[in-house]
Amino acid sequence: MVVACVTLAPGLHDQMKKVPFCKNSTQYIPGDFKVDCDQAVGYLAVYRICFAACLFFVLMALIMIGVKSSKDPRAGIQNGFWGIKYLVVIGGIIGAFFIPEGQFASTWMVFGMIGGFCFIVIQLILIIDFAHSWAERWVSNYEESESRGWYAALLLSMLTCFALAITGVVLLYVYYTKADGCGLSKFFISINLILVVIASAISILPSVQEHQPRSGLLQSAVVSLYVIFLTWSALANAPAECNSLTGGTNESSFDKQSIIGLVIWVCSVLYSSIRTASSSSKITMSEHILAKDGQGQGGLIANEEGADGGEAGRGEETKVFDNENDGVAYSWTFFHVVFALATLYIMMTLTNWFNPSSRLSKENVASMWIKISSSWLCVGLYIWTLVAPAVLPDREFN
Repeated sequence: MVVACVTLAPGLHDQMKKVPFCKNSTQYIPGDFKVDCDQAVGYLAVYRICFAACLFFVLMALIMIGVKSSKDPRAGIQNGFWGIKYLVVIGGIIGAFFIPEGQFASTWMVFGMIGGFCFIVIQLILIIDFAHSWAERWVSNYEESESRGWYAALLLSMLTCFALAITGVVLLYVYYTKADGCGLSKFFISINLILVVIASAISILPSVQEHQPRSGLLQSAVVSLYVIFLTWSALANAPAECNSLTGGTNESSFDKQSIIGLVIWVCSVLYSSIRTASSSSKITMSEHILAKDGQGQGGLIANEEGADGGEAGRGEETKVFDNENDGVAYSWTFFHVVFALATLYIMMTLTNWFNPSSRLSKENVASMWIKISSSWLCVGLYIWTLVAPAVLPDREFN
């Protein structure tokens, strides 16, 4: 990601024009439209860097299919050979710069949009999981300590997220709509506002509270804030005449929306790394954890107090050991697939979902619909996590 960001630096444009795919300063792409490398070379370089990185993760994912424990000979590739892997990635990046422009950028953009959308879905699951975990932890602390501090923190966090979401809605109406037009933008903002209000109302329904006592408005506030961000991100790719922030030009650039998207990406990766095991099982709907009670450090997860269970009331505490002889802590294939998708998401974010067949404009109908549909999917997933225990009482959703 750092290398890709460096290629976008304005001071490197003159040097970047010397790379093979932009040797003649101007290249042709489908539609008989010319791409001036003075403007597009940074974006096209990001495409090639991320192309090589994505292929590396896909290759690693294929190699790791079926690995069950560190006893597998392929475990050495996963946990070692770092020098060789770095050389493969660097060699791949160098080789990617020799790919003729032709249809490469337009074709790779399609893969980027699909992969970026898939990663947004994974990011949605992580954010919803984070919202539930955050609320459950603080509610539990409040119930155990009966401290007004925890209650105040819950209330303040909820009000802050809702206030930011409402402020975002107001700003979207101000800067991305006009009194005599922009009907689609008005529809997107209005429908998402209605959806988050419905989701918030569902979260406090008696039937939902009965099956999920700790569900509430804090989770709804976090999800609402993220949905408003996705709406903003979608409207940034709307027609130029509806975007008063750009004065009608709508020239593509690495703007505030892209920066916030990268921050959310970093937070999602860090959160998924901290909760690797649980996140993997949530997303893949399978268990990759081996919990062996009473076997000390022989299992991947063992009781913290030892085989006798320790002190009363502490039997549920666990300690994770870096020992995968009996079973891997998470799916190594899925790990690399996620990073391949994350690479595509980074590629699209750094280039502001740039369409090589357009005149370096933010206006991109495909990316607009991808982002707005992901916001609807986010609300749908969140509502499902609320109503699922009530709709399917015989299933375990913990």
